[in-house]
Amino acid sequence: MLFDRHPEYRNKWGDRHFWARGYYVSTVGNVNEETILKYIKEQEENDKVADGRK
Repeated sequence: MLFDRHPEYRNKWGDRHFWARGYYVSTVGNVNEETILKYIKEQEENDKVADGRK
């Protein structure tokens, strides 16, 4: 949608994604330390799979 509204950005980023794969956002109060640690662990596992590591 961003590129639809601002096609000039497509020249800057091309077909790459605007946000990083590891970007995480939640509102304050909905996340505790356990949630964040779980998210980090899952991202590390996803990165290993993406890189072909076990």
